[in-house]
Amino acid sequence: MRLPLLLRVIIAIILGIVAGQFLPMGGVRLFVTFNSVFGQFLSFIVPLIIVGLVTPAISDIGKGAGKLLVIAVIIAYVDTVIAGLLAFGVGEAVFPGIVESVGSVQVDSEVSIEPFFKISIPPILEVMSALVFSFTIGICVAYGGHKTMKSFFDELREIIVTTIKNAIVPLLPLYIFGIFLTMTHSGQVYHILQVFALIILVIFGLHILILIYEFVIAGIVVKKNPFRLLYNMLPAYFMALGTSSSAATIPVTLRQAKKNGVPDSIADFTIPLCATIHMSGSAMKITACALTICLLEGIPYDFGTFLHFVMMLGIVMVAAPGVPGGAIMAALAPLASILGFDAESQALMIALYIAMDSFGTACNVTGDGAIAAVVGKLFGKQTTEKTALTDSE
Repeated sequence: MRLPLLLRVIIAIILGIVAGQFLPMGGVRLFVTFNSVFGQFLSFIVPLIIVGLVTPAISDIGKGAGKLLVIAVIIAYVDTVIAGLLAFGVGEAVFPGIVESVGSVQVDSEVSIEPFFKISIPPILEVMSALVFSFTIGICVAYGGHKTMKSFFDELREIIVTTIKNAIVPLLPLYIFGIFLTMTHSGQVYHILQVFALIILVIFGLHILILIYEFVIAGIVVKKNPFRLLYNMLPAYFMALGTSSSAATIPVTLRQAKKNGVPDSIADFTIPLCATIHMSGSAMKITACALTICLLEGIPYDFGTFLHFVMMLGIVMVAAPGVPGGAIMAALAPLASILGFDAESQALMIALYIAMDSFGTACNVTGDGAIAAVVGKLFGKQTTEKTALTDSE
């Protein structure tokens, strides 16, 4: 039986730390060489991931049920951005103290490790060019009814998903092994692991806080006990913890949303839509992890930079559902283009994100129930009237 990705990443981290204690420089350089080549491939594929996943996702979302679609998309996007900014605000207040208490990460220049050789694989498109291209084409395909282009980008999505599943994801544990092997050899790893352990605790608390404020707002709108609404969504939460998949949890999320009194027609439309576009838990995790790595590696940032990053993140992650590690793979583009993360920083992001993957998914899908309740309150009466009219005819 094939091991889950999370378990493979954990094993890779442990083996990297152990091997870094005794592996000679030649062996370390071998894995550094692999990481150099794989990092170049990641840089090459990221713009193609954006074009191949974001373009068809936008073209799919662009069609729908008019005002209901627009309102649901706006609520989901705003909540995703708020969750990311909440993570930034809490991180700004807490993370510098955590990093300082553990100690700064310094790399001895004498143990700087170079690969045996380097290969340059320039990307076909710059990341921002790929994003603008995806938005432009996706919107035009959605509203222009261009079936040939729609079919082309749907097939491109299948190619990109296949590449991620069969080429990138299987090699990620080896890539992360090489990163932690190098950090151990350079004396960085223990500082970083101590910081990661504390940051994960903060992120766990944040995802609970996000669920509470989502359902408090929903409870106010629908005039119901918010904690009863949240309690009813717990089966979807635990299902998502087990599957780490928003898509696989849709049947349970639907059932529990309807148990909260959301009209069937509203739930049937809103829940699958939010499984694609509502990424509050993922945005919170990625923002918190990115801020941590900025602090660890001395990468300059300010509120404006992270606001730009979070707003872009909320858009590119519509490509995430159904793709293994989809959220973090989609996030590589803004991480590189907006925050300036290099290949090593991106690898740390992947490792830290995957370690908490299921909690972000659980936060996403449980929050879908809050959005469905709000949308049901706003549009449920209209839907009921239309249904009654149809039945009378």
